[in-house]
Amino acid sequence: MKRTVRIGLIVLAAGCAWAQAQETVVPGDNLVVEGIPPIPLELARAADRYTELRSAALRDWHPIRRELLISTRFADTAQLHSVKQPGGARTQLTFFPDRVGAASFHPAGGDYFIFSKDVGGGEWFQLYRYDLASGAITLLTDGASRNVGAVWSSTGDRIAYCSTRRSGKDLDLYVMDPSDPESDRMLLQLEGGGWEALDWSPDDRRILLAEEVSINESYLWLVEAARGEKILVTPRGGAEKVAYSWARFSKDGAGLWVLTDRDSEFQRLAYLDLLSKQHTYQSTDFTWDVEQAALAEDGQTIAFLVNQNGFSKLHWFDTASRRIQAAAGLPDGVLSNLVWHPSGRELGLQVSSARSPSDVYSIEAHSSRVERWTFSETGGLHPATFAEPELVHWTSFDGREISGLLYLPPARFSGKRPVIIDIHGGPESQERPDFKGKDNYFISELGIAIIYPNVRGSSGYGKSFLRLDNGRLREDAYKDIGALLDWIRSRPELDPARILVTGGSYGGHMTLAIATRYDDRICCSVDVVGMSSLVTFLERTKDYRRDLRRVEYGDERDPELRAFLERIAPLAQVDRITKPILIVQGLNDPRVPASESEQMLRVLRRHRTPVGFLMANDEGHGFRNKKNADFQFYATIAFVQRYLLQ
Repeated sequence: MKRTVRIGLIVLAAGCAWAQAQETVVPGDNLVVEGIPPIPLELARAADRYTELRSAALRDWHPIRRELLISTRFADTAQLHSVKQPGGARTQLTFFPDRVGAASFHPAGGDYFIFSKDVGGGEWFQLYRYDLASGAITLLTDGASRNVGAVWSSTGDRIAYCSTRRSGKDLDLYVMDPSDPESDRMLLQLEGGGWEALDWSPDDRRILLAEEVSINESYLWLVEAARGEKILVTPRGGAEKVAYSWARFSKDGAGLWVLTDRDSEFQRLAYLDLLSKQHTYQSTDFTWDVEQAALAEDGQTIAFLVNQNGFSKLHWFDTASRRIQAAAGLPDGVLSNLVWHPSGRELGLQVSSARSPSDVYSIEAHSSRVERWTFSETGGLHPATFAEPELVHWTSFDGREISGLLYLPPARFSGKRPVIIDIHGGPESQERPDFKGKDNYFISELGIAIIYPNVRGSSGYGKSFLRLDNGRLREDAYKDIGALLDWIRSRPELDPARILVTGGSYGGHMTLAIATRYDDRICCSVDVVGMSSLVTFLERTKDYRRDLRRVEYGDERDPELRAFLERIAPLAQVDRITKPILIVQGLNDPRVPASESEQMLRVLRRHRTPVGFLMANDEGHGFRNKKNADFQFYATIAFVQRYLLQ
């Protein structure tokens, strides 16, 4: 009689079951698995340590005590934890089957915090209150709409946030006292899904509101907190679109500190006088984006990050003297999530690098004293042995230089190495030298080189580069990968006959496009939540994000543009794909609906293309639950061994 055992300890620690007789991993009932051969238990055992890599994300400082609220994963999903000192124990506070996202303390006392969570990856985020004294959790929003961007008033008695409650599509502005959910009220009715509350004025009479049209175009508004009347601060029009990526009131309320690409190719720190509307630029010496900023509560210091070819550099800006000073003492890598302690003396942040998962640090602004608060486990692996990236460049079809990060396997792997090309999503994102997690298994254990390209349309290289793939220029990004395939031939350590292309979201779309255009140059592909047709994607993505995506991909309602998008769609060129492909999808994905993968799967089957399909019924835009992500990892390894390494 066949005996089935639920994995829990040494074998997988993945929540899957395995059939002892067959010695294979058995997927959970929540997974749809088609065309994927049985996965040997031996494979899972060999890769298991790479599934135990953890990371930590900073959420907030306690307003009175020197304690942190972080998120990390001990079981299947990331939950909120309290850390009371650097290197201290992580005390878990929330225990949901779904991951918990943003969280912030009640600034007037820290007796509770609010947090955000969805269900099954659907991104219909709800706000909750967690009372520290009792551990009680209270739902603050309606349980059905999408609620985002909660920011505290200066006195700490209210939050402002945006919700789709009225129409399911438009993000209206709401105000609430979280200690009394009945106080919730809509302050301002808005149109579109690109709105976000950013800040309250020091006297709490005005709310700063951002309207995002695209990554290249956004506007700032002031809203009267009493009457809900809004005034445009950054007028529309002009020869070129302008983007504002961050903004906060100055301490006296007379102006705004902002990050903007106005009058520049890159995002810069600037002061915007609310009376004259004059911009005064501060970080003019940098020829890279200022990507993040945080204003201390006393208004005296702004911490900001400069993205220098993917690496982060932290700087201090004195708002009185207008002087900039580089911070010292932090590890090299990618920094993020800047959060000031209310004292204004200490900044919390995350640090990630090729050899260190994301962990939480603090740094004092004046002494530069650095302390590490979390030490995330790495499954018994030694990340110090993981590959460091090489910044590489190649010339595309139009003479433009494109860059990427190349990770080579250890020297013990001799001869020409097979290659994985892993394309990021967005498209308005950037591949950076941060921790690559499970990807290190392919590099360190299987001897595969991985290239992470930043094709045109990626962020970090100026606003002109961002626009180079918009609308009718979409195919130019595909050609950047074609040029990369040519470049691989020039590297003696890489094998141009063994190339796999993969990516998630827009990277998944790129994967499908490359599979149709360069079928003879690759040997297989892995598409994760990718769009098979930009037309059907635009028609079916959630209403609140459709207009934002039309700016990037083009308006499918325009007959000529629709015809163009249908012509270049991977779905329309499936007959060109002859090489094996693995498709991964979350059923509840609000961004790239499951129908995008399902329609591609149907046509591939009609053409008898070797195709595997993995879908999680309890996931959205990518797998976040550990047991699901682990099975995806094992299935991908098996696919790679069969089609890339043979």
